[in-house]
Amino acid sequence: MRRRSGHPQDPVYSVTSAPESLRDDQSERMRRYLISMGIRTVCFLLSVLAIVVLHWTVVGWTLVAGAVVLPYVAVVMANATRARAPGTVAPVPPADQRQIRERPEDQR
Repeated sequence: MRRRSGHPQDPVYSVTSAPESLRDDQSERMRRYLISMGIRTVCFLLSVLAIVVLHWTVVGWTLVAGAVVLPYVAVVMANATRARAPGTVAPVPPADQRQIRERPEDQR
């Protein structure tokens, strides 16, 4: 590979270090939320079946508790965003002391 003279070399990024696209991240979060809400609906329907039809009160109330707690869990899971790419925030080097001490009027 030939280098161009006088031009700084551009950084080369690895494909494996590229973050997941925002669209893929959002669709994965939506899928997790919908699965959790589907499980909640099944818990609620089974609790009605267990309490009203089968008279299994302990099992029924356990399923009711699951149906009450699952929305919180689903929202927390849906709001869990992707991890930030490592190394995106770098330290800021201190400015040149001469530039700090000089006022803009003095630089003319």
